[in-house]
Amino acid sequence: MKIKKYFSLLSLFCVFICCSQEKETAKKTLSKEKPILLADPTIFYENGVYYLYGTTTGDFPNGEGFQVYTSSDLKKWNGPSGAQNGLALKKGDAYGTKGFWAPQVFKYNNKFYMIYTADENIAIASSENPIGPFRSDSKAPMFNLGKQIDPFFFVDQDGKKYLYHVRLTNGNRIFVAELKDDLSGIKEETLKECISGVLPWENTQNVSWPVTEGPTVLKHNDLYYLIYSANDFRNPDYAVGYATAKSPFGPWEKATDSPIISKKNVGINGVGHGDVFYDKNGKMKYVLHSHFSNSGVSPRKAAIIDINFEGNKIKANAKSFVLLEE
Repeated sequence: MKIKKYFSLLSLFCVFICCSQEKETAKKTLSKEKPILLADPTIFYENGVYYLYGTTTGDFPNGEGFQVYTSSDLKKWNGPSGAQNGLALKKGDAYGTKGFWAPQVFKYNNKFYMIYTADENIAIASSENPIGPFRSDSKAPMFNLGKQIDPFFFVDQDGKKYLYHVRLTNGNRIFVAELKDDLSGIKEETLKECISGVLPWENTQNVSWPVTEGPTVLKHNDLYYLIYSANDFRNPDYAVGYATAKSPFGPWEKATDSPIISKKNVGINGVGHGDVFYDKNGKMKYVLHSHFSNSGVSPRKAAIIDINFEGNKIKANAKSFVLLEE
């Protein structure tokens, strides 16, 4: 009898443990964090707050503007937190009717600016707050020279301002032009091509329209670094590489160790098109997007990876790759 009683008690204990574990698992499932569905992401840091913007790829249509998420630690994200129903920039307040892609936010003369793509052209809007509303009296693009996307604003040490961007001409090609001091447009006579997709890793499907896009430019030890993505974004081999130059206009020498971020080292398809930022401790990071899954491209997910300079090379820490969650 004692033995039977012992086994009965043991069985009850096991059932209790299993039920507790099931409840805990169910609790974790219910409270599971949601991935942030933004492509072409960028992060702007101001007064202890990180602001995350990008091309909307979830249920919210990217034809309505740009969402923004906020965080104080890069781990827990709140939002969408934009001033207008989650939007930092809303269609109708600035140039554009559709295809709001690849924003970049920066501070200039104590004002916040968003430079972005809409209708396959480049436009700029301003705000008194990083969450918006970003507006522009001009309902026109910054310049009319064909189709161009993926703008990146860069200020050199001498104060000269440059616009790196992608022109859709026999492929997605990265160009640069000097900006006017009032940011109203480019000095068209300075427009110059930087790079196009000619290397094997940049065109793994051997298509007739090679893609290099999503430029970010920074300066380190008197050398200019152009970080970019290559291949069509739907290609699992979409990846990140870089090139260097001694002038903002080039000529650009592509790094032999590219790509530095790809599915081969992070284990996720379609990683790329991001932006460099520095955390509150001065640590260099790169925010980017990935495919939704191994079998699906969209909606794309935002992620962060640590990068750093080693001599004149840029290295990525694949183990630091993390998807962002609400």
